[in-house]
Amino acid sequence: MTTPDGPQLYLLTPERFELDSFAPLLARVMDAHPVACLRLNLPDEDEAEARRAADHLRDLAHARDVAVVVTDHWRMVGPHGLDGVHLSDGARRLRDARKAIGPDAIVGCYCAASRHDGMTAGEIGADYVSFGPVTDGGLLGDGEVAEPELFAWWAQMIEVPLVAEGHITPAMAAALSGDVEFLAIGREIWGQDDPVKALKALLP
Repeated sequence: MTTPDGPQLYLLTPERFELDSFAPLLARVMDAHPVACLRLNLPDEDEAEARRAADHLRDLAHARDVAVVVTDHWRMVGPHGLDGVHLSDGARRLRDARKAIGPDAIVGCYCAASRHDGMTAGEIGADYVSFGPVTDGGLLGDGEVAEPELFAWWAQMIEVPLVAEGHITPAMAAALSGDVEFLAIGREIWGQDDPVKALKALLP
């Protein structure tokens, strides 16, 4: 169930970033607004840089009591002291990930706009399920919009915590605030001149 104060912030890094310039910007955002979780989107083509980014951003987040998950790369969780993994393809690899990182780590699943995939992930043991995009224009999954009715149904019927992500607007953030535990924000703010100001304007 959501808290009376509404959903918590689930922050996404950009898909590509320069660590030395992005890290202080991320710190500013985390200092300006409480963050429940940080998701690391790390480059596949440069393993050394991905590992350096994971260590540095983990330290920034953990210093602020923010949990850190990594997109798909669950083999990095243990060696880099991360809190879990976010699987971008539903529950397909959930059992493998759970076996690899253990029962206490976070395993979340992105399930696009599919109620069935979300229920499957929840039954297998996902710690949270993510649906999205929530509006047209979200570059996520196949682009099919996860309608507000899906979030409302989930909130009424399923106890697994729910994340809304993908092109979140102020109107949708307000509309979904009673049905989701987390709002995932990333692209919505990182492309702006002042991400802190953009975040403040976005959240209900």
